[in-house]
Amino acid sequence: MYIKQRDGWIEVITGPMFAGKTEELIRRVNRLQYAKQNILVFKPSIDIRYGDEDVVSHNNTRTRSVNITKASEIMEYIDDDTDVVAIDEIQFLDDEAVNISEYLADHGIRVIISGLDRNFRGDPFSFMPTLMAMAEDVTKLSAICVKCHTPATRTQRIIDGRPANYNDPIILVGAKDTYEARCRHCHEVPGRPDHYDLFERE
Repeated sequence: MYIKQRDGWIEVITGPMFAGKTEELIRRVNRLQYAKQNILVFKPSIDIRYGDEDVVSHNNTRTRSVNITKASEIMEYIDDDTDVVAIDEIQFLDDEAVNISEYLADHGIRVIISGLDRNFRGDPFSFMPTLMAMAEDVTKLSAICVKCHTPATRTQRIIDGRPANYNDPIILVGAKDTYEARCRHCHEVPGRPDHYDLFERE
């Protein structure tokens, strides 16, 4: 980003699983640490896939972080010296994350967020669309579909070797043993209501 006015804005890094969202967040954090910025990194305590005290990408790049169970806990760590707040897997927090991100940006703090834009059903994930609308910068990454090798924009949940049903719980933390990256056409959600066919003919 090239923002030359006042400090304080929101950046969202989004896309499906295995697109490199966390790796991109860590890359930005590392650059800012080199520039001697005062950075706070947070992640939801529910996400313990690769470590308890680090944000870790699927490629095992990592940075130290603070575990939180709800978004309001972020404010306990903010002080006058805070330049940057980075939040990984923000979709696992409560929707107060939206107000807090706006508050921090309004008060001169750069907010870097990574999170899934869609849940396993293919629907918008909770408050992520709101954050994307409020952000000054949105980076939408894609992965590679495991079936046809085209750009993947969706996350496929696999349970016992089969696609998860539409009525399964939205939140289920997992990695390669539970999820795959899929394109629109290879994404499967048994039980999903059909979209309205606007071109249906009698």
